Amino acid sequence: MDRRNFIRNTSLGAAAVSIGGVSSGMSARSYSRVIGANDRIFVAIAGLGRRLDAFTEPIALKSSNVELLYLCDVMAHQRERAATRFAKILDYKPLLENDIRKVLADKRVDALINATPDHWHAPGSWMALAAGKHVYVEKPCSHNPREGELLVAFQEKYGYQVQMGNQQRSAPESIEIIGEIHRGIIGTPYKAVAFYTNTRGRVPVATPAPVPEGLDWDLFQGPAPRKPYMHDTWDYNWHWYGWDYGTAETGNNATHELDIARWALQVVYPEKVETEAAKRHFTDDGWTMYDTMETTMYFPGDKVIQWDGKSRSGYKTYGSDRGTLIYGSEGTVYVDRDGYRLYDRSGKLTRERKSGGTEAGTALGGGGDMTTLHVVNFFEAIRGKATLRSPIREGAISQMLTHYPNISSRIGKSFEVDADTGRIYDREAMKLWSREYEPGWEPVW
Repeated sequence: MDRRNFIRNTSLGAAAVSIGGVSSGMSARSYSRVIGANDRIFVAIAGLGRRLDAFTEPIALKSSNVELLYLCDVMAHQRERAATRFAKILDYKPLLENDIRKVLADKRVDALINATPDHWHAPGSWMALAAGKHVYVEKPCSHNPREGELLVAFQEKYGYQVQMGNQQRSAPESIEIIGEIHRGIIGTPYKAVAFYTNTRGRVPVATPAPVPEGLDWDLFQGPAPRKPYMHDTWDYNWHWYGWDYGTAETGNNATHELDIARWALQVVYPEKVETEAAKRHFTDDGWTMYDTMETTMYFPGDKVIQWDGKSRSGYKTYGSDRGTLIYGSEGTVYVDRDGYRLYDRSGKLTRERKSGGTEAGTALGGGGDMTTLHVVNFFEAIRGKATLRSPIREGAISQMLTHYPNISSRIGKSFEVDADTGRIYDREAMKLWSREYEPGWEPVW
């Protein structure tokens, strides 16, 4: 039995090692390595940007019983910053690495946390699966629909655990109220409105510039076709500078709320998608995508999901900066990262539950107790002690609800979808089903 299967099928606790059998000269850390050693998971993080702090707590928790082997990023100062951050909470030093391929080649690594830019999510994850690793992949799990299909296929082929980072799936309050919706607390749920409101400001106009010191620009691009470096692309603004690296605000944030909407309504693929989207703010700045979007998706069973995304307008239409409203024949539920509110059909508040948690809303980076629960769930699923809250097969379906609006906005028209397969009937839309890859980086299947 190889080591990963041993981790999955057994767990050695402290009782398995007698105190009398440990040398009195053994250090506390050496002793901790013995206790539960066969249950320990060796982890690497790829992508050390704004989501880094989301992973410090779940890795540092003694109960997680993990060891961080690698901190990997294509920017030198991000590796150094991450090392400084973890030095405050770990009594050992992870290895610093530029190239994810070298990390994946190390057979000691059991699991990869993939927090790279969007265009690296699916390719980095299927490379990890092929190398024999479990994967926690941040949203969006794919850059385009085809990558979602491939990632599911790779997971099924290699059999390792793959969790998508839509962490609200692990929120106790969300689990509670969605379960009650499924049991009829608001009658028949028929519509969900998912929304996001932020006040993002101007971004620089992208202009040719030298590659920033310490950045491996070639490796940053990875599977994307090569192009010259443009000012301020690598540091977050890749989200808004065209479709080579990012998935716009819908892929960036709608993933979370649309997933809650789909979960509540128990739907899979829509039958029709209608979208209106445009750049409405700072029209002369470097932002090349829409910053405002409204989408309606129609599902079998006369169910509807709407997305209302405003990246640069702070008016809180629904009283909050992000969340999901679920309408039913006998009542309504409002749910977000802070908990939920339950209303009867007359609109009277009948129950409210606050999470009291620390999960960030629209602040860059995020992280908090919800993410910690989600990552720990991933670790426990690797050990065979838990079921993934967001297995990639489910995550990839929810991700499609962001790809459809993006494709609709890019071709400027609505389209119909095969609700059984998820494929779009429109030929122009299907041209955006996949992407062009840099030669040598195409998925090998």
